[in-house]
Amino acid sequence: MTSSSSDTSADPSLFAQTPISRLAIPITGIFVILLLQALVWASDFLIPVTAAILGYFVLNRPRRWLSGFGIPPIISAAIFTAILTCLGALLLIQLSAPAAQFIEDLPSLVEEIKQKLSAAGGTLEAINDATVAAEEIVADQKKETVEVEVVSNTGFAAALFSMAPGFLSRILFTLILLFFLVASGDMFLMKTLQSVERFSDKRRAVAVLHSIEDRLGYYLGGIALINFGLGVAIGVAMSLWGMPSAIVLGFMAFGLNFVPFLGGLMGATIAAAIAFVSLDGTWAAAGVFATYIILTSIEGQLVTPMLISRRMRLNTTVVFLTVAFFAWIWSVMGMVVALPILIVIKIVCDETDSLKTLGLFLGDNNQRRKSPPQT
Repeated sequence: MTSSSSDTSADPSLFAQTPISRLAIPITGIFVILLLQALVWASDFLIPVTAAILGYFVLNRPRRWLSGFGIPPIISAAIFTAILTCLGALLLIQLSAPAAQFIEDLPSLVEEIKQKLSAAGGTLEAINDATVAAEEIVADQKKETVEVEVVSNTGFAAALFSMAPGFLSRILFTLILLFFLVASGDMFLMKTLQSVERFSDKRRAVAVLHSIEDRLGYYLGGIALINFGLGVAIGVAMSLWGMPSAIVLGFMAFGLNFVPFLGGLMGATIAAAIAFVSLDGTWAAAGVFATYIILTSIEGQLVTPMLISRRMRLNTTVVFLTVAFFAWIWSVMGMVVALPILIVIKIVCDETDSLKTLGLFLGDNNQRRKSPPQT
């Protein structure tokens, strides 16, 4: 006579599942740690690759439009990369002189700001005196050491210019990879369809890729045009204030505005610091800061929601965490590509049944949903 306990102990499936369930959490944790380390370690390679892939999604629809006129993908890829290269070269030529002068004057600008703040007296001077006194007390308690003065002949500007070759090589790598991606045409789409067996899954994969192309291209294209207008407006406003290097500040506003939340504040702070020294007045610096913030607020609260954000509303907290995460692993460039990557993730979640709950968490999907047929 057998008991239920003996039947349960004889079931091999229970013993087979228990070790796997116990190892699932540590294996997942190890994988996440290794993934984060790989993202940080391979940042010099992954940043241009990510930028090229995002550019491919944006340019794929215009490439199909040109193919309707009989233009092969390789010619379209050459046209796109040539246009991007010419725009980059034009910006480099127009901004090289004022940007070089701005970088050269930056150390003296920072020193003048320190001198003016220290001359202002009050709390800042008291804090500075207390800090110096604390350092002297700590220095007296330490053993005597040999002081060595290191004299650098490179300077801050030379240090920045030394980074230029690496930055330009990344841009060149991005353009070359983008050329090959666009020139491949629909090869990646066909390879994706070949890896899917069921016809319904093939249709879903096509819908996901087309949705990424449409919505990401619409977003990046619209944001680029809006940021260009904002850069022009800020450049004109800074010129009216009598600010030096107004063109550089306008271009800086164009680039920083691709960074959600922090871009406008960073640009306004830099402009106010320059005004604090150049215009020689606290009220002038406050006016420059307020002008910069007002223009970016009009763009962020009125223009962009009216033209872009109505098609997709993302969770503000998730956007902030995504920007902070990619800034942590990829620095400034990570903040630029963070939002497009989040958009791609949300589109995939919206188009995948098992991930729609995550898609709703990432943000609202304002696309019209077909109502189920009534019976």
